[in-house]
Amino acid sequence: MDWTSILAIYVLFWVISAFIVLPIGIRSHAETGADMVKGQADGAPVNFKPGRVLMFTTLLATLAFLLFYFNYTNQWITVEDIDFFDSIERLEK
Repeated sequence: MDWTSILAIYVLFWVISAFIVLPIGIRSHAETGADMVKGQADGAPVNFKPGRVLMFTTLLATLAFLLFYFNYTNQWITVEDIDFFDSIERLEK
């Protein structure tokens, strides 16, 4: 696998991980009882910490990518393993 493919796949894992990590631990003003600023949206988070989100996103993306890469190199799970409907045989006919 080329390094550009590795980078592109890692970026995809990172973006997906960001969407998974973003809502974790976020509280709104209604949940915490904090005062709202004039013009602020009702669902705006009170305790957003971008450093924490970046750290957990990178950690999750790295772990998921390593699992993907090791599976790619060692062939632990292949297409044949998850082909429950014999699609490969039907395509070959």
